[in-house]
Amino acid sequence: MSTSANAPRLLVVDDEPDLRTLYELTLMREGYDVESAGTVSEAWALLENQRYELLITDMRLPDGTGLDLLARLEAAGRPEKAMVITAYGSPENAVEALKSGAYDYLTKPVDLRQFRAVVASALGRQPAAQVDPAPNRRARGGPAALGSIDRLAGDSSAMRDVRALVRKVARSMAPVLVHGESGTGKELVARAIHEVSPRGAMPFVAVNCGAIPEQLLEAEFFGYRKGAFTGAQEDRGGFFQAAQGGTLFLDEIGDLPLAMQSKLLRTIQERAVRAIGSVAELPVDVRIVSATHKDLGLEVREGRFRQDLFYRLNVIRIGVPPLRERIDDLPAICGAVLERIAHDAGVSPPPVLTPAAMQLLLHYRFPGNVRELENMLHRALALSGNDQIGPSDLGLPGDEGIETTIPMALMPAPAPAPAAPPPGAALPDDIQAHLDAVERDILLRALERHRYNRTAAGASLGLSLRQMRYRMARLGVDAGVSGAD
Repeated sequence: MSTSANAPRLLVVDDEPDLRTLYELTLMREGYDVESAGTVSEAWALLENQRYELLITDMRLPDGTGLDLLARLEAAGRPEKAMVITAYGSPENAVEALKSGAYDYLTKPVDLRQFRAVVASALGRQPAAQVDPAPNRRARGGPAALGSIDRLAGDSSAMRDVRALVRKVARSMAPVLVHGESGTGKELVARAIHEVSPRGAMPFVAVNCGAIPEQLLEAEFFGYRKGAFTGAQEDRGGFFQAAQGGTLFLDEIGDLPLAMQSKLLRTIQERAVRAIGSVAELPVDVRIVSATHKDLGLEVREGRFRQDLFYRLNVIRIGVPPLRERIDDLPAICGAVLERIAHDAGVSPPPVLTPAAMQLLLHYRFPGNVRELENMLHRALALSGNDQIGPSDLGLPGDEGIETTIPMALMPAPAPAPAAPPPGAALPDDIQAHLDAVERDILLRALERHRYNRTAAGASLGLSLRQMRYRMARLGVDAGVSGAD
C-alpha cells in the first residue's frame, strides 16, 4: 500500500511476526509510512539511520525490553515519541513505561480502535470520533499559551521544580496527581500542564469532585440519553465527552465516593464511556490530571480510596508547597496578582504595596495560601483608592499603626475552646442544642477572623473546606457577604 511522501514515519517493534504485521497493516491503512523490527538491536540500527515521528514497541523483546529503547532515546536526546504495549494485567509495567518517558501505553490484547486513536493523539491528529476544538480557542504556541505557567510565580527552588515538572510531564499522556493544601494553586498547575502540552488547543474541563451530589455523579461524568430517567428531556454529554481531545481535571479526587471510583477506574482503563441509558460505549481521548489536599496513601490504607485507582492516578506526582514554606516568593506573587487584578478592573498603573504593608504580609502565615492572598489584594485594591496599598488596606488582624515590627498578635490562632462550667452550675436541658450553639459561635468567630474565607477559617479549626461547608449548613451559619472559599 503506497503512502504519501510527507506521511508520518512510524517504527513498530514486536518479536511476534503476526502481531507486527497486524500493526503495520492497521497503520498503513491510516496513511502512515511504517517500518518494523523484531528486537531492540534491530530497532536501534534503524533509529541510528532514520528519524521517526513515533516508536511503537512491545514491552518484552528477545534481547531486552521496550524500556531499554526508551532509555536509549532519552540518552541520545532523540525527539521521537514512544508508545509501549504491555501484557494484560501488568499495570506496574505501564506505570514504569510512563515514568520512563513513554507518551502512552496499551495493554494486550490490543483493541485496534484504541490503537488508532492513541497513535493519532500522539501525532497530533484528530481521530474520527473526536470533537472539534471549541471556537476561538487559542492555538498552542500563541502569545498567551503559557499564561498559567507564568502565573506560577516565584523563584524559590520549590516553584522552579514545579515549573520544570510541568514542562516535562506535558509531553506525555501520563496521569498526574497534584497534591497540596487548599488554595495553593493546584488547578493552576493542571491548566499549565494542559496549556504547554500538545493538547493545549483542545478543551480543559475542571471538575470539583466534592461539589457534585453523589446521586448525580454518574450523569455528570458520563452523560445520559433522553428518557434515561425522569427529567432527562434530551441527550446530554458528560465531563469526559466535553474534554474529548483535551484534559479532564479532577479536583479533590479524594472526595469521590467508592462506587464512583470504581466506574472512573473502568473508564480510564477502557478509554471509553457509556452514557446512562445507552447500550454503546463511546471511545474517549482524554488526559487525566487530578488533585487533592488529602493523603491518598492514608485514604487507601483506611479503605476510603481504591488502591487500583490510586495506582492509576499517581503515576507522576507534583507537590505544590504552601505559601508559608515559600514566603520569599511573596513579593513576586503580589506583583503578579496586583497586575492581573488591576488589569481586570481597568486600573492603570497597578498599585504597589508600601514597605510596611509588605513587611506585614511577610510575617503572616496565610492559612488560606495564595487564594487568601488574592482575596486580600482584591479587597485592598478596592479600598486603597490610590496608587499605594498600605497596612490598613490589607485588613489583617491587629495591623493598625504597624510599620516594620510585627507582633505575635498577627499570627492567626485557633478559636479558644469553651470554658468548662463551674462546679454546681446548672446543666443544659438539651445538650445537643447547647453544643450546637457553642459550635456555631466558634464557626462565626473563625469566619469573622478570616474575613469569611471558609477555607482559611476551616483550616484554623482543623477542618477541610467540605467539613466546614457541612457544619455551616447544618448549623445555619451564613457565609457572610463575600462567601469566598
